[in-house]
Amino acid sequence: MTDLQGRFAQIKTFVFDVDGVFTDGQVHLLASGECYRVFDIKDTYAVEQAIEAGFRVGIVSSANADGVRRWLGVMNVKDIFMGGPPGHKLDAFLGYVTRDKLNESEILYMGDDLPDHPILNRPDVLATCPADAADEVKAICAYISPKPGGHGAVRDVIEHVMKAQHKWATNL
Repeated sequence: MTDLQGRFAQIKTFVFDVDGVFTDGQVHLLASGECYRVFDIKDTYAVEQAIEAGFRVGIVSSANADGVRRWLGVMNVKDIFMGGPPGHKLDAFLGYVTRDKLNESEILYMGDDLPDHPILNRPDVLATCPADAADEVKAICAYISPKPGGHGAVRDVIEHVMKAQHKWATNL
């Protein structure tokens, strides 16, 4: 078992950014002025499977969109920390860790850009990112998904963790 496989086997909580991780980072603007994002159903499926298997799933994002909140609710994600100033992510993450008495060595965080850097740089957190993350983020991540944001990167890390723990449904 590789060191990374060993880390995957320890994970109990997934924490994700939204834009650039669950999405490709684009925000589409309709003529009405309404904005929307596009999510990959494979990521949605993996989140649902992780929650069903007993993993915690949290969101830490600067975005604060009602549509995103509704979509997270459909997946039954309860731990949602959205909105706030650009530097709020670390405070939100640490608040989540403290509030729920989480062990940082059991947390996988996936982020894609500089606002995620302070969390990804935490010594005990398993830092991961999509293939198209910022170079500064890739430089500090233990695992870089071969999938870009919005195109299966979330599923990729969830599947790796669940397979390492023999919890991924492979007998279909």
